[in-house]
Amino acid sequence: MTIKENRRHERVAYLNLLYFTGYRNDVIIKQGMGRTLDVSEAGILLETHFLMELQDQLSLTIGLEDDLVEMKGKVVYCNEEEGGKFKMGIEFFKVDNNALQVLKQYIVLFKSLRDSSAK
Repeated sequence: MTIKENRRHERVAYLNLLYFTGYRNDVIIKQGMGRTLDVSEAGILLETHFLMELQDQLSLTIGLEDDLVEMKGKVVYCNEEEGGKFKMGIEFFKVDNNALQVLKQYIVLFKSLRDSSAK
């Protein structure tokens, strides 16, 4: 059986630390570090030690080599994993054009690294 992929943008595996601030109803509820597991132009899969609720908003600061990229997103799903960790799907809703261009460049780089290591 084939599973239909509904994503608009390909996700690329990428492990990287990031800093985030979580908001609910415009009130800060969490701040801390997380780890990206994969990234696309539309969002990221984030691993944290914090439980967040659907539709909570996050301000994210991701270090991509020498660049710091700041984005805003919302939690579209959150699953508890082993060891007290949580995996959250974050959909971006506010990314400025410069940050998006940097993100796109790194996605191309991550894909080429993945493809060259698969050969």
